Amino acid sequence: MPKLNLHRRDYVSILGGDISADKLEQSLNPHFEKPLNKITPSPYLTEKNLTRRWDKLAKPELQSELLDPHTQNQMHVYEKNIEHFIGTVKLPVGLAGPLRVNGLFANDDYLVPLATTEAALVASYNRGAQLLTASGGASAMLLNEGVTRTPAFAFFGLAEAGQFVAWAVTQYDTFKQLAESTTSHGKLSDINISIEGNHVYLVFEFLTGDASGQNMVTIATNAVFSYIMENSPITPENAYLDGNLSGDKKASSQTLRSVRGKKVTAEAHIPAKLVKKYLHTTPEKMMQFTQMSTVGATLSGTIGINAHYANALAALYIACGQDAACVAESAIGMTRIEVDRNGDLYASVTLPNLMLGTVGGGTGLPSQKACLELMGLHGAGKSQALAEVCAALCLAGELSIVGAFCAGHFSRAHHKLAR
Repeated sequence: MPKLNLHRRDYVSILGGDISADKLEQSLNPHFEKPLNKITPSPYLTEKNLTRRWDKLAKPELQSELLDPHTQNQMHVYEKNIEHFIGTVKLPVGLAGPLRVNGLFANDDYLVPLATTEAALVASYNRGAQLLTASGGASAMLLNEGVTRTPAFAFFGLAEAGQFVAWAVTQYDTFKQLAESTTSHGKLSDINISIEGNHVYLVFEFLTGDASGQNMVTIATNAVFSYIMENSPITPENAYLDGNLSGDKKASSQTLRSVRGKKVTAEAHIPAKLVKKYLHTTPEKMMQFTQMSTVGATLSGTIGINAHYANALAALYIACGQDAACVAESAIGMTRIEVDRNGDLYASVTLPNLMLGTVGGGTGLPSQKACLELMGLHGAGKSQALAEVCAALCLAGELSIVGAFCAGHFSRAHHKLAR
């Protein structure tokens, strides 16, 4: 009898002797009885709604953890950021730094707040930050900015799609006026067009000031979308506000060559003696590791090449009131680690998709605002600096984790700090 592979064995155990056909059908069939626990119909944050939700939950021992007196006293600050509110979740916040950043917008030694439950993470970024600072700091440059929304239109055939495009390209000034009438900060900077058979995608590119801008561009694009549906000489058979071409909250290879959010690059030349002192390895070993791990990433189909941007971004985004789901797109990018002509280490990161802001969204909430203010980066005129700090932080993390693998310290650090 042929040996079953693991996956086939798993399915045999589920569909074979362990679960009967009747049990499987009973477990998976729809159930239509009324649910026992229902939250209040109204999503709004009022004292009455909050009391009714906890009365429904009937778990006072949990209420004290999620709705502590401080949270309850300032609960109204959350009303524009959450629906069906029941309290807050506390996460530990640690500091990494000082991280010296020599940027076009960020020029300082930053203590960077990171919110995480992963032991060894802050320690790793702290080590990388100290290495960069001892080397004179990370040079960081904001390269480009832009946030996209991509309405999509389906026509009967290519001829109608072409006629629609011929009309749409004459409407830029009207589109710009309509979009910018919805916001005091957003600017429509360009429109690109993509045709796929009888489908047309309009790629609206916006500048969003110091806000991350996801909601801003949605509202602005919707104003243009409504105009198109009312005035287009060619009526589409189907049309949608977004056709999923923007890369919103998804890893997308197109972003590597363009921009979504803020595109930033950061680099550092690090003397070999400092690599030895802080990372206990050599530039040559770090370059060799990076070459091998680049091949591994390529074999796995990874978009971009980096060790763990997601760790820095998730911890910083949560601490500083950013949309954490944007880590899915922000964590793509390129890391390079090489030996320079002096035998020292050259390292760079390029992140083309940093979705972040210093106004709007969650940046005004008490704890998140405090984290931004620790760095002096809350409010208008600070988002470009935050992006450069973010890139430098990712560079610090890449150096630290690659050094840990090369020195054989990766497992040891997690064993020591996580246990």
